[in-house]
Amino acid sequence: MRGLGPGLTARRLLPLRFPPRPPGPRLASGQATGALERAMDELLRRAVPPTPAYELREKTPAPAEGQCADFVSFYGGLAETAERAELLGRLARGFGVDHGQVAEQSAGVLQLRQQQREAAVLLQAEDRLRYALVPRYRGLFHHISKLDGGVRFLVQLRADLLEAQALKLVEGPDVREMNGVLKGMLSEWFSSGFLNLERVTWHSPCEVLQKISEAEAVHPVKNWMDMKRRVGPYRRCYFFSHCSTPGEPLVVLHVALTGDISSNIQAIVKECPPSETEEKNRIAAAIFYSISLTQQGLQGVELGTFLIKRVVKELQREFPHLGVFSSLSPIPGFTKWLLGLLNSQVKDHGRNELFTDSECKEISEITGGPTNETLKLLLSSSEWVQSETLVRALQTPLMRLCAWYLYGEKHRGYALNPVANFHLQNGAVLWRINWMADVSLKGITGSCGLMANYRYFLEETGPNSTSYLGSKNIKASEQVLSLVAQFQKNSKL
Repeated sequence: MRGLGPGLTARRLLPLRFPPRPPGPRLASGQATGALERAMDELLRRAVPPTPAYELREKTPAPAEGQCADFVSFYGGLAETAERAELLGRLARGFGVDHGQVAEQSAGVLQLRQQQREAAVLLQAEDRLRYALVPRYRGLFHHISKLDGGVRFLVQLRADLLEAQALKLVEGPDVREMNGVLKGMLSEWFSSGFLNLERVTWHSPCEVLQKISEAEAVHPVKNWMDMKRRVGPYRRCYFFSHCSTPGEPLVVLHVALTGDISSNIQAIVKECPPSETEEKNRIAAAIFYSISLTQQGLQGVELGTFLIKRVVKELQREFPHLGVFSSLSPIPGFTKWLLGLLNSQVKDHGRNELFTDSECKEISEITGGPTNETLKLLLSSSEWVQSETLVRALQTPLMRLCAWYLYGEKHRGYALNPVANFHLQNGAVLWRINWMADVSLKGITGSCGLMANYRYFLEETGPNSTSYLGSKNIKASEQVLSLVAQFQKNSKL
């Protein structure tokens, strides 16, 4: 099997068996700490292969398989999150790039450019510089990938690294660099050419259905009947598996086949389809309502983007007349963002810059208290949706605030909301914001019940993606832009 790196065969992704890991970031103390740290240093000294001299780079034999296996075994025996973080931190800090070599080779390249030497000499000097820029731990990862189950181990190792960074157990530029190197290697091993598109039906193996159910992170599957609906008539479920492990989901996409762009998730996951037999003339739109990554170590690897593109082609083959493609997406973080604004305005002596005077009056009459303080308490739970009067009063202000959150709130120039950023990078249009679109507890507490449609105009996705990534321009519909204009007129952030 070509393209997966030297020696990577069809067995390389089979799972490695480690002892169960009890949760909790804990590191041994006292003498035990010193002994563990010495064991880590000895392991790394033995397992991480030295970088051969440039002239010997293709003649140096690979390290013994046992050296890499020792690292895998030792790492698998570390039960605590903090212990694994400590080992990864030592690996990142002590076995990265030799900065002295980089400086020396860089100076050589600059000198040759000034001397205007022939191209062959300059190219070789640049190749030496590239070689010097490769961190030592990359060699360890490369050789681990050749072990049975080695790539699966590296996926889990990166998941552990991301968790340790999130918990601030390990930090610094060396750690971020190692994460980037490992992500780049995984991106090559999991590129689209090595991924198989598989469809899930009610007749798929039980193990696959179980994995799909457990992987559903957006709209949890309640029971087997719920699962049966999600893979039945007017529904499609697809996943990517790696060519070395068919039937093992990496990323899962759920699709609803509808007559129009859906405005709420209840109609998709709760209501039964119109009939047990699909009628093609009733299908005019494909709605991507859930996409879930099953392996956290593959975060940042473009699996979701490739999956949507492949599914669109698959649906076009099955339904040649199908022309409308859209998501129905959650808006995670909106409630948290809104509560942050309310909290800051409560602290600023009741200052109000979110609602108009008439909105404040109406909300206060319903709740019986100051707008900002009362809403801060109400929106922290789901109880406010039990009041139809309050739900109606909040629709206009929360719709425009949500439009601004998706369209105007940025991180480094791109959409702050991760779901919006994902679809906009793919070239979709921020099409519609939907009120009371997800009335589940998760939907109310996470996004005040709001959901968004990101519509994919297939002929425009390329230019839209280029415009967003290059110029940071968000393509939005008239509905969204109108709500943004209302925000700019009525709110003062």
